[in-house]
Amino acid sequence: MAPTTSDSKLELLRHTVATVAYRGGKAVRHAPAGFADFRAAETCRTPVQILAHIGDLFDWAISIAEGNQRWHDSQPLPWDKEIVRFHAALKRFDDFLASGKALQAPAEKLFQGPIADALSHVGQIAMLRRVAGGPIRGESYFVAEMKVGRVGPDQAAPIKEFD
Repeated sequence: MAPTTSDSKLELLRHTVATVAYRGGKAVRHAPAGFADFRAAETCRTPVQILAHIGDLFDWAISIAEGNQRWHDSQPLPWDKEIVRFHAALKRFDDFLASGKALQAPAEKLFQGPIADALSHVGQIAMLRRVAGGPIRGESYFVAEMKVGRVGPDQAAPIKEFD
């Protein structure tokens, strides 16, 4: 028998995916020229490598949710295509969560593994923007309009940004 997941857990997972879309979209939008290949140190991933890894994380999340866990390290695409891949991977995962199909792993494990990892990496990209000289504006994410199911590049405008 497939594991059951409460509606509230699924809604929280979906809200978290929408949060990754909002925050990640802000971190990658209008990045300065050359940012994709910026390297803060020799041993650090570039922003495009990090973004490709986030896409891999959500591909992995879908495979876990479907009960067929598999990992694949993707070669980074050009920056603009990697941004498209980022949002497409979020949409595929969110669509699965919304489908009514049973999760084949606990929601908590999906959160603590691929989703939390993706949030960490979004923060890395935001930090690298600042280090590379193209910072994003700070924002009160508490008041931001993040909506379950809104995982594409078209996000709500910031409500309360600051410098």
